[in-house]
Order: sequence, then structure tokens, then C-alpha cells
Amino acid sequence: MQQFFIEDEQIGKEYVTITGGDVNHIKNVLRMRPGERIRVSSAGGQNFFCEIAEIGRDFVQADIIDENAPDTELASRIYLFQALPKGDRMDYVVQKSVELGVYEIIPVAMKYCVVRLDEKRAEKKVARWQAIAENAAKQAKRSIVPEVRPVMSYGEAISYAGECDVRLVPYENEKRMTATAEALEKLVPGKSVSVIIGPEGGFSPEEIAAVRESMDVISLGRRILRTDTAAVCAMSAVMMHLEE
Repeated sequence: MQQFFIEDEQIGKEYVTITGGDVNHIKNVLRMRPGERIRVSSAGGQNFFCEIAEIGRDFVQADIIDENAPDTELASRIYLFQALPKGDRMDYVVQKSVELGVYEIIPVAMKYCVVRLDEKRAEKKVARWQAIAENAAKQAKRSIVPEVRPVMSYGEAISYAGECDVRLVPYENEKRMTATAEALEKLVPGKSVSVIIGPEGGFSPEEIAAVRESMDVISLGRRILRTDTAAVCAMSAVMMHLEE
């Protein structure tokens, strides 16, 4: 069953109206027809099962057949702070973290990041990553589309991450898995979680020193992981701990 997202004002009494790029996708890519069923989620958190009733030139109207489609979100909001990786690895991180239940993705410029983005390039990259997030949310039947925030400096990132209830920093030089287990035990439904992932070159000593007192510096095992692998590993551990 295909998943689509709408704004609250697109919800009628007995039907929803889909507009924008999804109309072309429904008509010309998926080649859907009246009578086919879809899942629709609104910005306000409502989830519906619907049946396509009419496909117009610039709209699709679908009758609501069940107003209580399951909510697929985790009970806690996960904020992933990802150091800017090289190549297309950020595409992978965005896609997989959305599938695993992330709430927000924040790209971060760190000392040892190979990639340096000026403001114009950063805006284009964020727009691309947001499109990837939307596609991944549809595939995973998410009830929301996670937001990809503008690129932050490391200082801005640790300040923003500090607002979360639980703050995790996987670090390649941290060897005690007991600390990881203890940190994961802090994860309970309703508490927000931040996860800060370092770049290919690792965290600088100053960057780790800046978070040791206020965050849980943890290990992901004895092996050195690529930055994109570390993001998926950490997200998977958090998701499995929180999944009901």
C-alpha cells in the first residue's frame, strides 16, 4: 500500500485531497486507478486508510475508509547529528535513519570533516536530503516526514543536542561497552534522544572534551566504523530499545 503525506487543510469530512508532485506520481509513475487503497498521514498526526475516488488533472481525491490507521512513530523523538561525510554517504544516512525512526537530522560541520559547504551549496544539499527523507518516509510508512535541518557548526549542534533528555556520543576511542548499556537504559518512551556522529577523521580531542561532562560518550564496539555505518548502528540500537 502506497503512503502519502498531506497538510491538515487537505482533509475533508469524508475524503482527503492530494495535490502537488504526488498527483503526477500517482497517475504517471504508479499508474494507480480509482478503487485502489492508499495510506495517508497529515501534518497534524492523523493517519488514514483511503480509497482513491477520483484522479483529476492536478488533484487526487480519496475517500476515507478508516480514520484509525496505525501510528508508526516511536514513542521518543530521536535527533541525529551527523558530521558532514564525503561523497553520497549523507544520502545513505538520511535514508536509513528515516527508515529507523529518526525525528530530525542535523548535518554538522566538524573540525575533521573533509567536506566544506558554502551557504549556497549547503542549501542545495539540504533540499536534496529533505527529498530523500520524504521518499524514505513513504517507503517506511512513517506517519511524519522527518526534517533535515540546515547545516550547523559543532558549537550550535552541542547546544541544540543539549536540550534533549538523553545525549549519546559514539566515540571510536571509547572502549567500555558497559557505559553503552548504561546509557541505553536511560532511554524510556517520551524522553528525547540526541545522537552525535563524528566525521571520517573522527572527533578532535577538543570536540570530545566539550561533551564529556554533559553527554554520554559511548562505544559501538571494538571495530572502527565508517561514519555512515556508525550512524545506522547507533540509530538501530536506539530504535530497538525504544520500539514497543
